[in-house]
This record gives sequence, structure tokens and C-alpha cells, in this order.
Amino acid sequence: MPLCKPDPILIDSHAHLEMPEFDEDRSEVITRARENGIGYIVTVGIDIATCRKALALADAFDTIYAIVGVHPHNVKHIDGKTYTQLKEFVQHEKVRAVGEIGLDFYRNLSPRDVQMKRFRELISLAREVKLPIVVHDRDAHDETLSILNEEKAFEVGGVLHCFSGDYGMAAQCFDMGFYISIPGTVTFRNAHALQEVVRRSPLERMLIETDAPFLTPVPFRGKRNEPSYVRFVADTIAQLKGIDANEVALVSTRNAQSLFHIPV
Repeated sequence: MPLCKPDPILIDSHAHLEMPEFDEDRSEVITRARENGIGYIVTVGIDIATCRKALALADAFDTIYAIVGVHPHNVKHIDGKTYTQLKEFVQHEKVRAVGEIGLDFYRNLSPRDVQMKRFRELISLAREVKLPIVVHDRDAHDETLSILNEEKAFEVGGVLHCFSGDYGMAAQCFDMGFYISIPGTVTFRNAHALQEVVRRSPLERMLIETDAPFLTPVPFRGKRNEPSYVRFVADTIAQLKGIDANEVALVSTRNAQSLFHIPV
């Protein structure tokens, strides 16, 4: 599979480098990404502990930015201190969004009513601190769109990461000023719905991501994912849209820089 060249740079807009899967070789993974033309990595906390680790990584590496929030799996653990801590975290100079927040009605590791309540509260926090949001949506498309609209999330904007809806949902996201983010699953042979979304959606509304260590693209499917593999996402998008892979790199990087205020 031909890959786009080291220039222009790419941005992995969503990874979880703070997770234990990288404890043995985190520095090597980050170096490998840089050597493969990944200019920046956005690492995303899913609870207070991983948010702290994400901030530490952002402090340690010039090429890493952080996003802080509470994943829907973990919102059942939110207490009186959580929002105070998040408000402290967003003061960090390299925090670029509130996330990953949203709804997961597939695994339901937090009760659905709790997920929806906390999702609204976390959007409110993002509006208060004037940061975009990074949204997790799994098997909760209608509820996600409704809450985004009702809570006026369009005032801060954001991205639906690992987009899993159809084109109709994508169009509604675009109408709200949101981006969608395309993960490594787009390389899977049976990912027809996502591939159709990519074909029909404007490149100017797309980010690319790995969600590392998860969702490893072909040809490494079944192994741990890492930011350097975001190139396979860019290349597959290029093939689906019939354009040059470097155009995907240029536009997706510009999109990520615009949303997350990452320096050019």
C-alpha cells in the first residue's frame, strides 16, 4: 500500500499515549511517529488519572498536546471534586479541548441516564472555559445529536471522534460546525458505511486519528496501534476520494490545527 510522503506533516488527532499499553516503549513510539512525518499527537485523557498523565506527556514532549475529560464509561465515578480538577487542568497551556466525552450505549459501563446527565454537564463546562469538545458516540447517534443541539455545543464546536454514523448524521454534524474524525477502521475491508461517509464528506470537515492503542489499521490489524500508523488512514481516505495522499495530509492537518489551535 503506497503511503504519503513525510512532507507535509500529519497530525494524529486522537491517541491515548498515557495508557499502560505504551509503558514499555512510549518514547520510542513518539520518536517513531516523528520519523514518519507525524508532526503532532493529541493525547486524550479518559478520567482524572489519565488526564494527569496526558498533561505530563504534553509537558515532556513538544510534539504532544492534551485533551482532558471523562469518558462515558467512567462518568459514574464523577464526584464533587471532578469538575474542579478539570477546570484546573484546562488552564494548562497545552490543553486544547474537553474530551473525550459523550455516550456509549454499546457497553453501558455507566448507566444511560448518568451518561446523558454528565454529557450535558461536560458540554456546559466546555462552553464555560471556551474550549471545543471531543465526542465519543457509540450506538447513541440520536441522543448524541439531540444533546449537542440542546446544549448549544455548536458555540464551541468540536469533533465526533471515531465517527460511526451514516452520511446523514455526518451532514448534521457539519451543519453544527463540527468535524468528524476518521480512524483506522476505514482500512477494514468490510467498513462499507464509513467508507461511504468518507467518499461523500468534504475533506475540509475531516480529521484523521489512530485512537491508539486501539483500532489498528490494515496491514497491522490485530497488533497494538500507534500514531505512526495514521498514515494508513490518510492513504485510504485518498484512495476512496480519488485524490493524492498529500492533499489528505495537508487538509486534515490544517483542520486539526484550526480546531485545536496547534501552531503551523
